[in-house]
Amino acid sequence: MTETGTREDREGRGDAELVAAARAGDRAALELLLTRYQPRVYRFGMKMCRHPEDAEDIVQETLVAMARTVGDFRGASSLSTWLWSIARSFCLKKRRRSKFAPEREESLESDAAAGGAVRQVADPGRGPDEEVAGRELERALAAAIDRLEPMYREVLVLRDVEGLSAPEVAAVLELTVEAVKSRLHRARLAVRVELAPLLGAGEPAAPAADGACPDVLTLWSRKLEDDVSPELCAELERHVAACPRCRAACDSLKRTLALCRTAPTPAVPPSIQAAVRKAIRELTLPPANRP
Repeated sequence: MTETGTREDREGRGDAELVAAARAGDRAALELLLTRYQPRVYRFGMKMCRHPEDAEDIVQETLVAMARTVGDFRGASSLSTWLWSIARSFCLKKRRRSKFAPEREESLESDAAAGGAVRQVADPGRGPDEEVAGRELERALAAAIDRLEPMYREVLVLRDVEGLSAPEVAAVLELTVEAVKSRLHRARLAVRVELAPLLGAGEPAAPAADGACPDVLTLWSRKLEDDVSPELCAELERHVAACPRCRAACDSLKRTLALCRTAPTPAVPPSIQAAVRKAIRELTLPPANRP
């Protein structure tokens, strides 16, 4: 299977069309759907379980479970909610029983060095110095996300890396939307603090003693979730435009979230891709012919 990492193939078929075809028994559609999502499931497994061997198990178990149950998917939830719920359940089981759990949790950078190759795509618009700086930011982002407590890490990964909506994240984690957003704001600010020196932003802005500066970082994060009234939003934007310190802090938060959205995707090992293909072939055989 060839990794695409997109939600539409070259023929323009979206997820809904592929799911419908897969439910009707179209193995090619099922393979394409799994191919589309396997790099992201692997990335999720790497970030939540911290070790390539565990992440390989996660992606294989998740995709095989998805293939086995696609006929039961009726669209009551979004495909993303369904898929990430499956992946998270396997992550939780893996983290509870993993032989790596007692060890110190390593960063994604360390995982890549240990064999979990990360796909790096050179930007032709950036010079060598910019490429080096970009890779340094990617490593710092991965390390900052890794250092979050799991309850905050999974919210940030699902919302800001994988792009699920807050209600979808809430459905996956079986939380209220309000709880998701509360964790998300804390996670965003914690990651931003670690990246701030590399972004040239220094310490995060803090409310001034005279109350002149609001808590702009939390407010800006809430603004991104449409949780700030139009009046407060306008007031916030006026303040940020007039206050260089708060403007720099908000710019660094925006850059941090932009880095999350473009986080590199680990390359799924060929052996795992082959194992998933084999499982799909076996699942689509007539029952009498299955191993």
